[in-house]
Amino acid sequence: MRIILASNSPRRASIMQLANIDFEVIKSDFDESSIKESDIEKLSEELAYQKAFKVYDNTQGDRAVIGSDTLVVKDGKIFGKPKDRLDAIKMLKSIQGGEHTVYTSVAILIEDRGRESEYKEVVKTDIVVNPMTDEEISEYIDLEEPYDKAGAYAIQSSFCKYIDVISGNYMGVVGLPIDRIYKVLKDYGVL
Repeated sequence: MRIILASNSPRRASIMQLANIDFEVIKSDFDESSIKESDIEKLSEELAYQKAFKVYDNTQGDRAVIGSDTLVVKDGKIFGKPKDRLDAIKMLKSIQGGEHTVYTSVAILIEDRGRESEYKEVVKTDIVVNPMTDEEISEYIDLEEPYDKAGAYAIQSSFCKYIDVISGNYMGVVGLPIDRIYKVLKDYGVL
């Protein structure tokens, strides 16, 4: 059975490779701005589902399509991918010195001999970031290219030195809660 990752994220692909799962990538061209949802968990789940569905709907045969979405939230404000350097600085200034939550949703759509199944889950992880100086924020942005990362940081990068507490799923913060995916693929007989 084909396993398809509906994402162009190099981090998500590397997590799948790390888990020794044989997969292919088909980027979802779902327009994320079309979802209008105020509940953060529902928004995250719907984004992951629609990304997976767009690829699932455009493929045929026995397959498992995996969609995912990551949102960084502090005090009810969603921090997406920064538009530019100034935006990245503002994001990091907002999340440093306190706690924020990372919502990573997974949607898996499966067709197996004509039988369709789906799985959806939102994985929440709370993170406390130590205070950062303006110089540390600038240095991080200059070294790490934060522009394709929700919240302007990658936990698996040099940013790790600012993390005080992680309460939840580390791989979910990186971009893909692989433990959930592996279990679902096993439970549904894909692996």
